[in-house]
Amino acid sequence: SSSGRIYAVDTLKDPKAPSLHKAVEPADILAKTGLTYPHTAHCLGSGDIMVSCLGDKDGNAEGLGFLLLDPDFNVKGRWEKPGNSPLFGYDFWYQPRHNTMISTSWGAPAAFTKGFNLQHVSEGLYGRHLYVYDWSTGELKQQLDLGSTGLLPLEIRFLHDPSKDTGFVGCALTSNMVRFFKNADDSWSHELAISVKPLKVKNWILPEMPGLITDFLMSLDDRFLYFVNWLHGDIRQYNIEDVKNPVLTGQLWVGGLLQKGSPIVVETEDGGTWQADVPEVQGKRLRGGPQMIQLSLDGKRLYVTNSLFSTWDKQFYPEMVEKGSHMLQIDVDTEKGGLAINPSFFVDFGDEPGGPSLAHEMRYPGGDCTSDIWI
Repeated sequence: SSSGRIYAVDTLKDPKAPSLHKAVEPADILAKTGLTYPHTAHCLGSGDIMVSCLGDKDGNAEGLGFLLLDPDFNVKGRWEKPGNSPLFGYDFWYQPRHNTMISTSWGAPAAFTKGFNLQHVSEGLYGRHLYVYDWSTGELKQQLDLGSTGLLPLEIRFLHDPSKDTGFVGCALTSNMVRFFKNADDSWSHELAISVKPLKVKNWILPEMPGLITDFLMSLDDRFLYFVNWLHGDIRQYNIEDVKNPVLTGQLWVGGLLQKGSPIVVETEDGGTWQADVPEVQGKRLRGGPQMIQLSLDGKRLYVTNSLFSTWDKQFYPEMVEKGSHMLQIDVDTEKGGLAINPSFFVDFGDEPGGPSLAHEMRYPGGDCTSDIWI
């Protein structure tokens, strides 16, 4: 968040009327840690809360790291060992049974807060590394360079099974899912797991459009992996029971720049054109593209919102900023695989009392598929 403020919201007293419990002020965080732009939060076994931060007070990706709050949301300090900051920050996941935490790298706030500029990638203002830490000491042990196939690694997840030493990371710009895993010597490696090819298009800012994988998750039983292509507009489901060979089992178009009615068309290999057939839900045309997802604990209901970051929303989906975002429910076939829009569920954030709103992250009060880590 550009404000740097962290809000603790009480959802226990009255789940239907959440109340503000406490605000952690940015001046306090900055004075005690030098950190700004907080992003991902995870609870630790100790009761402390760890938050990844993306930059310094000037929006540079320098001196960034990981904020620790105590159970009462007081600033404790930084988690990582001094001198062990990553070059860029974004998401992280820890796996205590392997004494490892791995973080990802979006880019410098000074770059991404102004909208996406491809030149900033070549100028080194965006990341392509995973940072592997010793969980017990906060020492940076290894940097995994994902190379040209792993640009802008965003969300990262280990398998939920705490004994397993493997997981996935979604690389947004190159639209690849990369699997990482531990070697026999306790070092870590990575390999390309799933690749979404860019599409040749007309009437867009570039001749080819990446899918832009912005979020993914895995079911609690580690059978299925789901990810979204924010620009193309599809949600995908893969069976990952064999983690080395993911199998596509479901795909659904729920928005995107390629839907029928858009000026942008895909050029097919046979010289024709193609656009995605996106249904209306409760009489509403679906705006934007699928962006954040959350899966019910039983794996049968996948919820999806469509706002990434307001500056990027304005750049790629101005209509969504004007009319507000929405939330859908996708019904999941957990036996054979498959996805279908639930026509009875539609939350329109354009109707919010304070004006059109942009919906992003979703969380279950009792735990969910992207925040629970077993120790």
